[in-house]
Amino acid sequence: MKVVIFVGVFPNSGWYCPSGVLSPLCAESPEGFAENVRRNGRMIDDGDTFSPKVRRWRDVFWLAIFMLHLIALGFVLVLLGLNRFKKSDRLNIDRYTNRVWEHNNGLTENYWPKYAVAGGVGAALGWIWLLLLGSHANLMMKVSVHILTTYLAVISVLCFWCKQFFWGVAFATGAALQFLYVISVVDRLPFTMLVLQKAVKMVWSLPEVMRVAYAFVAVMLLWMGIWSFGAAGVVASSRGDLGRWWLLVVLSVSLFWTGAVLCNTVHVIVSGLVFLVLIHGGRNASPMPPNPLMKSLRYAVTTSFGSICYGSLFTAAIRTLRWKIRGFRSKIGNNECLFCCVDFLFQLVETLVRFFNKYAYVQIAVYGKGFNRAARDAWELFQSTGVEALVAYDCSGAVLLMGTVLGGLITGTSAGVWTWMTWSDRVIMVGSTAMLMGMVLVGLAMVVVESAVTSIYICYAEDPLLIQKWDPQFFNQISEKLHQRLQHRSALAREILTQNQHDTHMSRAEPWICGKRAGTDGVVGWCRCPSPSGGGGVTLEFRNVVSIATEASI
Repeated sequence: MKVVIFVGVFPNSGWYCPSGVLSPLCAESPEGFAENVRRNGRMIDDGDTFSPKVRRWRDVFWLAIFMLHLIALGFVLVLLGLNRFKKSDRLNIDRYTNRVWEHNNGLTENYWPKYAVAGGVGAALGWIWLLLLGSHANLMMKVSVHILTTYLAVISVLCFWCKQFFWGVAFATGAALQFLYVISVVDRLPFTMLVLQKAVKMVWSLPEVMRVAYAFVAVMLLWMGIWSFGAAGVVASSRGDLGRWWLLVVLSVSLFWTGAVLCNTVHVIVSGLVFLVLIHGGRNASPMPPNPLMKSLRYAVTTSFGSICYGSLFTAAIRTLRWKIRGFRSKIGNNECLFCCVDFLFQLVETLVRFFNKYAYVQIAVYGKGFNRAARDAWELFQSTGVEALVAYDCSGAVLLMGTVLGGLITGTSAGVWTWMTWSDRVIMVGSTAMLMGMVLVGLAMVVVESAVTSIYICYAEDPLLIQKWDPQFFNQISEKLHQRLQHRSALAREILTQNQHDTHMSRAEPWICGKRAGTDGVVGWCRCPSPSGGGGVTLEFRNVVSIATEASI
């Protein structure tokens, strides 16, 4: 069995840390510190950041797929909406569905106003969230975390009352999972709130970021006008419930992808701007390139747009799955069989995260990389510096997602209540799709903060002195937390090694043999203890300056 764990720092070594706090650049000597600054800062080059050199178009295939999907879907949406607009079966589409048809005199205009309300409520919630970002952001995030469980439970009760048992069970399950997740990460929330507060501070100092978010919400509303026209035509159609639901699922997947693309486009724009501010030491610093917002916007909607379309298909689903598995994994206890099953899933998702993660968007914004390469480079940067321990501990993305889901639930409830008053048999169809509309619109507001968070972590991993120059107090806090997390992993590794020794009856301790060798990124220290039974024994490798890869082969 092979176990790979990142743990602590090299024991009994005096690290040179000018700040007095452990950071990814600490070394055994001032010369080593300077070398780490040079090596970890190799990617930060003002000449490459938004350079005038022509960037290559990346992931063009996915750009073409997305644009063709938009054109084809737009045509289908217009047909579906017109078929029931002011006249039943205007385009004679129902004759192609006569096998599953039912008598229905509903028209598109019966349901389109409900979706208009959903769009208005979702946009209003997103804009209000942005307006209150500077003064009440911390309170709003706490409300999102603690109110979501209650709101899901209330919606579940309403579904049971309306005899919608499937949806009642679904929302009740969601409330239970949300409650369990919050319980499993409650000790992480103080640090998460600290990171979010600093991200809000950064975003609030850049008013052009707010204008970008407002503009993209308006663009999303325009597309939702077309999308909801077609969705209203589907709800009003004479197809059976099964046919209507299948069409709505297809339309919802399309809306989710389109919304994710717009959200991640904002992510790339904001990340590029925040990264520049951190590199140059402030918004008004003299070395700042002229008009950075327009350059970031131009790259995001041209050469990097294919990478955004590609990443938007998978990143959100993989990230959400990782949060849930990680939260459940931390609360399993001593059930070894269940732990092995969950750990297998966790390792599988971790492999996917290496190639699909939100930190890729910072690399895309600044360096114009393709999505998979950007995701891999970002994750390897975190692992090589030990900052991955902080990223794994942070729950800022989950907290922002809770706010997004809460906004979607409020939007869906608003449209669902009106639908229940007029067309009670369509309340679930309209309410669920309206909820998705609300989530997309609120998510466009939330993503500006998430962009700042990802940029802060990338900058801290590449050169912690950038964060120290921007906010010395925050630098000390985040470095201290990094030290605590590495110590926690070190203790966890020792516990696993002790358990392995006990399980294999290693009663006679063999002497440790230690040495060092040249690695691809510097000197690597190692210690090895042979197994009395003649097996592979235990090998400890001390990589870089703050992380140790522990490989136990029993």
